[in-house]
Amino acid sequence: MSKRHPRIFIFIAVFFFTAYNVSCQEIVGKWKTIDDRYGTPKAIVELYKESGLLHGKVLEIVEKGKENALCIKCDGDLKDKPVEGMKIIFGFKDNGEGVYKGKKLFDPEQAMTFRGRIWLDPDNPDQLKVRGYLAFLYRTQTWIRVVE
Repeated sequence: MSKRHPRIFIFIAVFFFTAYNVSCQEIVGKWKTIDDRYGTPKAIVELYKESGLLHGKVLEIVEKGKENALCIKCDGDLKDKPVEGMKIIFGFKDNGEGVYKGKKLFDPEQAMTFRGRIWLDPDNPDQLKVRGYLAFLYRTQTWIRVVE
């Protein structure tokens, strides 16, 4: 019986360490955006934290034929600026349960700003759910973690 005890302890320790590690998957990093209508990759977005808030910017356009896209529909300072390098997520706050909420989720293709929610898919921490709200309507995209 004494020989089994250390094996059980090691198994339990590895199990809890793995479960803890998965539950603490970080939302920051690089994500490939996927068009929710057509299923095609559009861009690589980097999510990062600044002063405890979540932000995001477009690192690269991967959609064929749109690599040098400009924000044509935008107004003001963003008018005709490159989408690559553009900040699209501003100051989302963690609600304490891993869901980030904010009032400024910018879609440069439509030149529209939405309220939003962002969270890791509980069934797959390499998938990110990004939901934009306009009044009571919403759309949700699934972004895929970029592994380097």
